[in-house]
Amino acid sequence: MLKKLWHDEFGVILSAEIVLVGTILVLGMIVGLVELQCAVVFELNDLSDAIGNLDQSYQTSGLSSHKDNCRIKAATHGSHFHDKPDECDFSPILVCDPSNSKGEK
Repeated sequence: MLKKLWHDEFGVILSAEIVLVGTILVLGMIVGLVELQCAVVFELNDLSDAIGNLDQSYQTSGLSSHKDNCRIKAATHGSHFHDKPDECDFSPILVCDPSNSKGEK
């Protein structure tokens, strides 16, 4: 019975078919991984643009407190900071598709 099963050729897959199916699967995986890489690059670029657009400028006014005889009891000076754009803010988008030069989806 085992000898008959060993020599049975019904449902056998030829090695050329296995190579063909394997090649198609590998090529499909490569294309899928390239598209995944492009999608990740686009999303990370969106995130970097969002972080670059954050404005960290601030301003606080000074406060003072006076005694009854109009002399200053306590005072603090105001402060301010103006956030200038950095060199890498609003950088050009990284493009995976050369035909899409502006990075539009």
